[in-house]
Amino acid sequence: MTATAPAPSTARALATAFLPRLALVLAALLATLFTAASPATAHAALTASDPTDGAVVATAPAQVSLSFSEQVAMGDDSIRVLDPQGRRVDTGELRDMCSGNTVRYGTALHSGLPNGTYTVAWQAVSADSHPISGAFTFSIGVPSATEVSLPTTRAGGGTVGIAYGVARYAAYAGFTVLVGGAAFILLCWRRGAAERPLQKLVVRAWVTLTAATLAMLVLRTPYTGSGRFADAFDLAGLRAVLETKTGASLVSRLLLLGAAALFVAVLFGVYARRLQGAGTEEDTAKDTDDLTFGLAIGGAVVSGGIAATWALSEHASTGIQPGLAMPADILHLLAVATWLGGLSALLVALHKVPGIERSAVRRFSRVAFVSVVVLAVTGVYQAWRQTGSWSALTGTEYGRLLLLKVALVAVLLGVAYMSRKWTARLAETPAAAAEPDVKVGAQVTAGDDVSRETRPDISGASDTEGASGSSGSSDVSRETEPATVPADPERAAQLARQRAALENAREKRVRDADPDRAGLRRSVLVEAAIAVVLLVVTTVLTSTEPGRTVEQEAARGSTATAVPDRAVKITLPFDTGGPNGKGSVRLELDPGRVGANTLHLWADSGDGQPFALPEIKVAFTLPAKDIGPLPVVPDQASPGHWTASGVQLPLAGEWRIDVTVRTSDIDQTTVQKTVKIG
Repeated sequence: MTATAPAPSTARALATAFLPRLALVLAALLATLFTAASPATAHAALTASDPTDGAVVATAPAQVSLSFSEQVAMGDDSIRVLDPQGRRVDTGELRDMCSGNTVRYGTALHSGLPNGTYTVAWQAVSADSHPISGAFTFSIGVPSATEVSLPTTRAGGGTVGIAYGVARYAAYAGFTVLVGGAAFILLCWRRGAAERPLQKLVVRAWVTLTAATLAMLVLRTPYTGSGRFADAFDLAGLRAVLETKTGASLVSRLLLLGAAALFVAVLFGVYARRLQGAGTEEDTAKDTDDLTFGLAIGGAVVSGGIAATWALSEHASTGIQPGLAMPADILHLLAVATWLGGLSALLVALHKVPGIERSAVRRFSRVAFVSVVVLAVTGVYQAWRQTGSWSALTGTEYGRLLLLKVALVAVLLGVAYMSRKWTARLAETPAAAAEPDVKVGAQVTAGDDVSRETRPDISGASDTEGASGSSGSSDVSRETEPATVPADPERAAQLARQRAALENAREKRVRDADPDRAGLRRSVLVEAAIAVVLLVVTTVLTSTEPGRTVEQEAARGSTATAVPDRAVKITLPFDTGGPNGKGSVRLELDPGRVGANTLHLWADSGDGQPFALPEIKVAFTLPAKDIGPLPVVPDQASPGHWTASGVQLPLAGEWRIDVTVRTSDIDQTTVQKTVKIG
């Protein structure tokens, strides 16, 4: 491939001017993203709601509020409240009720809502860029039938979710091949910069990553919102996306890809021409050392910046130790790209470039070893951070995918060991002994090359012409005389095809003549196939809820969680079985912490009126510590309302609250709920 680039005399000046500006741009982009990346637990979870799921309240609430385990992004349409007929009864205005560590949002309801069952549907984007959604119901007065069906598809699903997922896979693959291919050329085989197959590989990887990033930016609005492709053209939605952390990371990636385009142009332009003009390998190193150093530094800066756009907007930026997790994630991505992307470049070189030196294969073997060490260290840390326990590693989807990834890496290392053995044989076997006498009009040379072949003369095409039996063709010497070009364009095209076929046949015969090279090529092909599966599993991992978070949510179970700086409020329906024995008890424990608390109880009858119960008792039990039951007999403050002060809860944990209700001399029942106090 021929690339347009500045003249060689300007290469040093270009590198000198390019690198400082690139570093400043990258620093600004990373600073912007770092300010947006706040510590949180990966994948937000709904921890509480008011009213709670399934609650039966006596009077219509003024608003509906939701509490989350971490900061989320929500809009005016993120919380929708629907009446039994499916009509919206909320005002459509989002209320930010966050305070301190409390992450809480709500929306106001219209006044005068009639009795019945209402549906709350919500959708948000968690701090690790993944959309979350859910729905629940509550009732005013008495439950009723509802025409609203709860959503069956999760946020980010459907065809838009599939398209967005494909773009994510393509982005990871493009980044891996782009970084790994360039690293293979600069670190292992400088002459590869002038080889067209490697040029095509790296350029296509850049195009893939750029196109995938643009697609993710455009699809972000429907992916986190309505799920309709038409919303991809919503300029207001795109503007809102650009204000989010994910939008900033995608734009930053596009800007860094512009810098990467300049890097690729210099690599395949100025650098490749210097290599073609150099003589021996020593001359090549002497003429290109300065430019190689500049390209290596610039490439490392750009590659690290692109990797940071993932680290600063996804799992690494949330959860525990984000300040350590983000640099570790950047190193992890770069190690994966250098190893697997370099592997793809080596595979292309072994198949398409007969002249790759043995020394290049040995260098890549050393580079791959260093990459695997970095990959192992950062991978172990990430596994601990995202799982935290053996049960999370074996009992969650994230943990099982992580174990599959580890198994694939182990298999890949085994195949890589076989490749290293083939590489050692290449180093030990003289080239001349490994190559048969191939008489196809090309001169084969021995030395430190893997079946290196000099460029054939164009005259070889005339042999093909003669062999084909075409009349009128002259008997031209294949090595000394130039080929004649017929005036007939059709005949010229035929000869061009024959030349290409002959060239391919020559390259294939020379390539397959060395059994050690063929063995290495097969083992590298197996490595590449496993690497593709490994990349797929890795991409799925980035969109899967971490095992640590899954266990935390499972621990909550059906419990009501005490939100910081807010009283615990629960509603418990009851039925004693006797006449007029149905109703509900609303319990409020303020402030809902360890120590002294104030207890309020309200009893409502089936028609929503205050229920003057003959007796009501409460008991608190902490099963995990064998504490309780701790009985509380509240005093009646007014009809249907009881209070008790100084309710002592000695330890934090999941307390079971038992409420015993008596509606007559013989009709009595006990209802219970578990709440988290801490």
